[in-house]
Amino acid sequence: MSRLWDQLQFLRPGWGDLVEILVVGFLFYRLLILLQKTRAMQMLLGAFLLVGVYFVARLLDFALIRYLLENLFQYGAIAALVVFQPELRSGLARLGRNRFIRYLRTLEESHETDELVQAVMDLARLKRGAIIALQGEVGLDEYAETGSPVDAPVSAEILKTIFTPYTPLHDGAVIINGGRIATAGAILPLTQRPVSDKSLGTRHRAAIGLSEETDAVVVVVSEETSRISVARGGRIELGVDEARLREILEGALG
Repeated sequence: MSRLWDQLQFLRPGWGDLVEILVVGFLFYRLLILLQKTRAMQMLLGAFLLVGVYFVARLLDFALIRYLLENLFQYGAIAALVVFQPELRSGLARLGRNRFIRYLRTLEESHETDELVQAVMDLARLKRGAIIALQGEVGLDEYAETGSPVDAPVSAEILKTIFTPYTPLHDGAVIINGGRIATAGAILPLTQRPVSDKSLGTRHRAAIGLSEETDAVVVVVSEETSRISVARGGRIELGVDEARLREILEGALG
């Protein structure tokens, strides 16, 4: 009887043990939510059964069963990563969509939008021509290679500096990817379709051309008229005001 009592001593938790139990319990709860209604749930129930057998073997001091199960658990973790790979990938994707991370990303996108809107409006007031392409799902690497790498955070001051007249990069396009200014001075493809509005210059034709070939959103500031335009899907929207520009950029960045 005393020997059995000695075996049960590990079940008397202290404060640290209680905290660990709560943390592990919460993690298991989240894991069960992720795995519910998947084929991995049945495997997980089998794993819980083995854990139950292990604790019974430990209580009754069945050394052989304990030895076999401990080795199974040691190497079974690697096997579980392979077996549960689809569920783990899906679970991590769902974790990345939780409210807190979405909130942080929203704050980041909001800051990026504010900087872009401020830059474009300031460039328009200064009558500085500019063309800014926001990369979508389709990569813009082939066009980025024609410019100079920048790799800087999106900043109104940096963008205004790039498009300062007579600087080496002011005639090309800025490409923004993943919340950073990836390239400046890039050369974009001109549209081959006839443009009815004869006031549209090379920057506008390049913006339309890129939007025809990719899903990028391209913002253009006219040097002559200070007019702001946005090209998407092979079409260009002329005379965009600040509110409309913010709406478009929020949709593109979000």
